[in-house]
Amino acid sequence: MPPDPFAGDPDDPARALDEPAEETEPPMTLEEREELLGDLSDLAVYQALLEPRGVRGIVVDCGECQEPHYHDWALLAASLEQLLNDGRMRPHEPAFDPDPSSYVSWEYCRGYADGVTASENAL
Repeated sequence: MPPDPFAGDPDDPARALDEPAEETEPPMTLEEREELLGDLSDLAVYQALLEPRGVRGIVVDCGECQEPHYHDWALLAASLEQLLNDGRMRPHEPAFDPDPSSYVSWEYCRGYADGVTASENAL
């Protein structure tokens, strides 16, 4: 994320948009933090394996809106890092006119990585 130009400014116009304290999420547990770090590590592996093959990122089926959400590698990594650091993800703009054939599911990534690992171990 770029630096906030209003950081520390008591007249920050976005201060009125802050969520009320009673609606904040509870702190992340150690187990959740470790899982998130694992996801970030896996994401880096998936990107290294699949980006050279033309895969732009990951598609996630949203349970709330019932629509697929397309995340480029860098956007997903930034979102996970923000969740790790801030305990929540800020809303972001969806991908503009994504080509669904350029995105794969997390499960596909995991299977692809497992296949590469199995092939390398067989040598």
